[in-house]
Amino acid sequence: MNQSQLLFEQASKSIAGGVNSPVRAFRAVGGTPVFFSHAKGPFLYDADGQEYVDYIGSWGPMIAGHANPQVLQAVRDAIENGLSFGAPTAVETEMAERVKQFFPSMQKLRFCSSGTEATMSAIRLARGFTGRDTIVKFEGCYHGHSDSLLVKAGSGALTFGVPSSPGVPADLAKHTLNLPFNDLEAATALFDTIGDQIACLIIEPITGNMNMILPKPGYLEGLRALCDTHGVVLIFDEVMTGFRVAKGGAQALTGITPDLTCLGKIIGGGMPVGAFGGRADIMDMLAPIGPVYQAGTLSGNPVAMAAGLATLSLLDQPGFYDRLSHTTEQFVQGMIAAAEAQGVAMQGVSRGGMFGLFFAEQPVTSFADVMACDESVFKQFFHLMLARGVYLAPSMYEAGFISSTHDDAVIERTLAAASESFAALTN
Repeated sequence: MNQSQLLFEQASKSIAGGVNSPVRAFRAVGGTPVFFSHAKGPFLYDADGQEYVDYIGSWGPMIAGHANPQVLQAVRDAIENGLSFGAPTAVETEMAERVKQFFPSMQKLRFCSSGTEATMSAIRLARGFTGRDTIVKFEGCYHGHSDSLLVKAGSGALTFGVPSSPGVPADLAKHTLNLPFNDLEAATALFDTIGDQIACLIIEPITGNMNMILPKPGYLEGLRALCDTHGVVLIFDEVMTGFRVAKGGAQALTGITPDLTCLGKIIGGGMPVGAFGGRADIMDMLAPIGPVYQAGTLSGNPVAMAAGLATLSLLDQPGFYDRLSHTTEQFVQGMIAAAEAQGVAMQGVSRGGMFGLFFAEQPVTSFADVMACDESVFKQFFHLMLARGVYLAPSMYEAGFISSTHDDAVIERTLAAASESFAALTN
């Protein structure tokens, strides 16, 4: 029995499910989760000292690699002044101004402590601003675990939403409607029917929680037009894509300006940070100026702000995203080529430092396409790569991430492991 097995056994006695976030438990792929002790650059090291090339990056934040010296020093400097004050600090304003430089659509913003908190707050704000209750989300898009968002579709687009977790009241779930991603006709039909009842539409403009799917040409433009016509607040959940797919997130890539944006992950540099913001007239509805209440005791934590500022300064260096995008594309194309060489069908897509790989014959553009991918092959491949020192997301529904520290040697090492793993799949 290795150290990870021992540690998981111990954790299961005190922590519910043995983990603090479900995907970590490896239930989607089988086996025992790997427990890590430290990380550096593109590498993770488990409790037994084994090294892995990391393609999760703490689920996105580690865009400049693990234990980046500048980020660590910023945190060291910050903690010398104390860990938290529960009162305003200058660094919060500095961070807000920095975020606005990357995301001009966020005229005003507010920090919180997680992406879940950001999306939850943005939806409450949209409801308060419009005076409407109904919200629209999309199949396969995940926006955190708040009650309003743990809802699946009913039997049709216009039926009441159904709780997808015990503990979510049906009376609350009925206010959430689901639409298929990349289907503008379905969205148009819904808005034509009840558009005047919808408070907001929340979407991952590029998905990452049913793996990575790009919007079809004209799709986001169509949603923007529908929201404008019916007075609906358009919310981009860029907790994952923000700073990841491009310097200004998916909205910079697509040219679509949302009314509100939700951020997280990278803005904390590895610390727990979220943010939401957008049009000033909407944001001014928040207390203490307006009537919509939102608060957070540790929001704007000075240590987390310092880590985020240091990370954003790294991203602002000339050529950062050009290099990152090139590496990620090189990786994806290399993986597809390695799969094809062994007769394995694989599709792939990337933007910036984010990628999606699918065991599929045809390009994947919808939730239904994702569900049709070969999960059994993915499970085998995951463990074959893990045994060769490559740590991929332990679920076929998760996007992957590459950092600026993934150099050519690291990519070559990964592709060599992939070639061996694809060969093993076919034997």
